[in-house]
Amino acid sequence: MEVGLPEQMGYDRGITIFSPDGRLYQVEYARKAVEKATTSVGITFKDGAIIGAVKVSMPLLVSESSKKIYKIDEHIGAAVCGLIADSKVLIDFARVKAQIHKMTYNEPIEVKTLVNEISLKKQIYTQYGGTRPFGVSLLIIGMNEHPHLLETDPSGTLREWYAHALGRGSAISRKILEKEYKQNMSEENAKKLVIKCLKASEKKVNKDNLEIGIVKNGKFRLLKKDEISKILRS
Repeated sequence: MEVGLPEQMGYDRGITIFSPDGRLYQVEYARKAVEKATTSVGITFKDGAIIGAVKVSMPLLVSESSKKIYKIDEHIGAAVCGLIADSKVLIDFARVKAQIHKMTYNEPIEVKTLVNEISLKKQIYTQYGGTRPFGVSLLIIGMNEHPHLLETDPSGTLREWYAHALGRGSAISRKILEKEYKQNMSEENAKKLVIKCLKASEKKVNKDNLEIGIVKNGKFRLLKKDEISKILRS
């Protein structure tokens, strides 16, 4: 008698096939890659938004070769959480979309418009055979008239937040954010809260494995190590 595969295996292997209870298993596995990644935290404050992320650190690794936060456009930055190789494809895609918009319309792209494009690209990869979902979530900050903090997950779902966390320490960070976050908080308090969340969520946080990006007055920039050291000491 021929032995068949367990019933779940068909749904498990087919990205386009829903299980009887309405699940896409490959999308759920992609979310697991996000859950195992180092923690990223984002916060909106009165005049802007901030993201912080802890990089993987190893004794012989050149820290500058590992990145978790990327500049997408002059007014947009993103923290990545999950498979870094997958994230680079999406970051390059977003950069191209932002530049095409600028060249076509002679104005910066709306933050939500760009993040929606990223989300649609992610969703397409859950819909066709021969592909797999992107195993990465992005935490994106940007500013047009107002600051924004948006998240895209492996399914292509887009959400906007006042404050949010991703990665292996996200549950701890979210509890802190829910308790201490206040709308229209100051930039300094937002920086301190990001650091507090990351220190509570990760065993080791220092100027070498920590990245912080901030958008203010319509401009995004990455903080330098001496700036990060100052925040860590405060």
